[in-house]
Amino acid sequence: MTSPLSSHASVVVIGGGIMGCSTLYHLAQMGVGDAILLERNALTSGTTWHSAAQVRALRHSRNLTRMIRYSVDLYSRLEQETGQSVGWIQKGSLSIATTPDRMTHIRRQEALAHAYGIEAHSIDAEEAKERWPLMNAEDVLGAVWSPEDGRVSPSDVCAALVKGARGLGARIFERTGVTGILTENGRVRGVETTQGTVMCDAIALCTGLWSREIGAMAGAQVPALACEHFYLLTKPVEGIVGNMPTLSDHDSHLYIRDDSGGLLVGCFEPMGKPIPPGVLDETFEFGLLPEDWDHFEPMMLNALHRLPALETAEVKMLLNGPESFTPDGSFMLGETAETQGLFLGCGMNSVGIASGGGAGMNLAHCIVHGHTAYDLGEADAKRFAPVFNSLDHLMARAPEILGTHYEIAYPGKQLATARDLRRLPLDAEYRAARAHMGQVYGWERPLYFNKTAEPRPTFGRPDWFEITGAEVTAAHERAAIFDASPFGKIEVKGPDAEVFLLRCCAGFMGRAPGSVIYTAVLNERGTFESDLTAQRIAPDHYRLFTGTNAIKRDLAWFRRHAEGFDVTLTDSTEEYAVLGLMGPEAARIASAVGASELTGIGYFKHGEAQIAGHHVRAARLSYVGEAGWEITCRAQNARAIHAALTGAGAVPAGLYAQTSMRIEKGFCAMGHELDSDVTPIDAGLDFATRKKGGFIGAEALAEARDKGRAPRVISLRFDDADAVPLGHEPVLLDGQIIGQTTSCAFGYRVGRPVALAHLSGSLPANGTSVMVDIARTLHAATVVHGPLYDADGARMKG
Repeated sequence: MTSPLSSHASVVVIGGGIMGCSTLYHLAQMGVGDAILLERNALTSGTTWHSAAQVRALRHSRNLTRMIRYSVDLYSRLEQETGQSVGWIQKGSLSIATTPDRMTHIRRQEALAHAYGIEAHSIDAEEAKERWPLMNAEDVLGAVWSPEDGRVSPSDVCAALVKGARGLGARIFERTGVTGILTENGRVRGVETTQGTVMCDAIALCTGLWSREIGAMAGAQVPALACEHFYLLTKPVEGIVGNMPTLSDHDSHLYIRDDSGGLLVGCFEPMGKPIPPGVLDETFEFGLLPEDWDHFEPMMLNALHRLPALETAEVKMLLNGPESFTPDGSFMLGETAETQGLFLGCGMNSVGIASGGGAGMNLAHCIVHGHTAYDLGEADAKRFAPVFNSLDHLMARAPEILGTHYEIAYPGKQLATARDLRRLPLDAEYRAARAHMGQVYGWERPLYFNKTAEPRPTFGRPDWFEITGAEVTAAHERAAIFDASPFGKIEVKGPDAEVFLLRCCAGFMGRAPGSVIYTAVLNERGTFESDLTAQRIAPDHYRLFTGTNAIKRDLAWFRRHAEGFDVTLTDSTEEYAVLGLMGPEAARIASAVGASELTGIGYFKHGEAQIAGHHVRAARLSYVGEAGWEITCRAQNARAIHAALTGAGAVPAGLYAQTSMRIEKGFCAMGHELDSDVTPIDAGLDFATRKKGGFIGAEALAEARDKGRAPRVISLRFDDADAVPLGHEPVLLDGQIIGQTTSCAFGYRVGRPVALAHLSGSLPANGTSVMVDIARTLHAATVVHGPLYDADGARMKG
């Protein structure tokens, strides 16, 4: 007989798939012995049961790779711990290339694997054919062999996790559907179910295909949508003996492996099929969708080309099982911005089994300790703009995301669907200037101007190379306008504004009104939650400027630390436009438009003026290494002010020019050089922290300082002007990997490709020659401590 539902649990896990089972197991491992799991049907009955269950360790970042390697270790450990087989089969994976660009792509992946300590080897077509004899290799140029990869039985993995969790006191309630989530003052209080109500302190929402609807019960936005996912199963095929490696033919959108003596041929076709809400209702248990041979036919033709044996193989079924996808192809993990105590572990984008062990551990860690075990910013549950939760946008975007699963990772690649969601105040002017737009947090931002055609995808020198160079030259020799309007803006007002920010920020927030302050925002571990600039407008009023895609996360952070302070926090992002006027002619242009008083503003100070009859607040600072101001104005006045500035000689410059100049200047950026594993000491930014402490993270930072922690970020100038680093490339010294590039571009002011890099140990001496592995070709670069280009001494012309 099933035991009665608990009236209270510290944590309620909703959903009995791989993420829910893993999270419950790890909560129990971390001492949450009263955690419970609710599943409205049966364990694994949504997506998990029909997963192809590939476990490929390599991902595009070190920590995502680390997370999946944890999954591999966990799955092998579970068998010993619980006695439950998980069906782990480690036969490796084989990624083939049939185009030169795919070959470059998989060689970049091989280089990444070496940086992350994963075994991977380039092999020729002949050896690839030996490893997969049924493959037609006539058009194969080469391959990468990864012997550590494998697969599991998804239902058996979940059974082992549940057995381990129960052994530690956790309880599972199947046939217990969630009908509501109780909240009070923006915090979860309990869960209403078909079997009664459970009061709780936290909820782990691991509901896969239904996450958007369940999240809405708690007032949270969970932008995920189900799409159809297909794989073909055959009866036994001659030549399949035992288990074989997984074969990845991504140019054909296919993955292939053996299955019970036959073949499993799956695809991530270029454009998937979305599933409208309501189709998958509460009765969808161990369910499949109808076969769709018309949709699968192009993939079938690709499969027949790669596997001639399919022509005579007897088809068992075309499995059509739903999977959930997010707007950017990464899962969601962590506490929501809208509702405290509601933690997401969903939107797995068809990599749930590979990710589930490590993602469940990190979600449990986040619930118990307040943060993931290591930085997983790319999976942050707070990263999406609210506009992406629109059903129309998800129905358009999710099918494209499915199709990007096997795309070549070209630099500058932009998604085509769900565009023009948020337009800048100067959108019409930028389109008239033939801007090539990129989407950031829903905003359409100009990447470069004077586009003559759609840029061709390439790993070589891009079509925008000369155009971006001209924009950098304009900023360096004359004056350019960089649009920073999408930067998040937070108004902090009230009698406690200063003391509140002194607590939340590591920088010198007590400076007088009229000051601009750069500050780190740290957690208790002394690592970055964010970095931002603040303008102190009055004793009781600051305006914070944070990253474009950080506003939701940062505003939630500040609000959750505002208890006990007499302050109000307001998102003013869309009220203001920000135009960066940068370059040696900036002062002349300011005078020409009637704002000569700007020239009297000191560095890291701000002041007021009028341009085109409109009030502006100009801050004397630069993100590009050229003198100038960031000019804030009301959004509705931006067009007139922009017209005045361009009429006086300033030219527009895009995000690519800004990034190139940032890297030359050695400025670190969140998500590149800075994240929640990095301290200000590591990034060379300890000078901007208060040594007297008093802020969140001060003790941890002081301890790191006392232990001799040292900077780990360097600049690199490449010897070969034709090298094209993109980021994440291994950096080697004397044949040993010592770090990775974090931001890369061509440095037009120094005439060479440039990069910032994060090293794992002590810094090589200034001027040391190192090698950078770009797609398995080594390129020499010189280590520079500090900026590659320094405009100190360059002054604005009067």
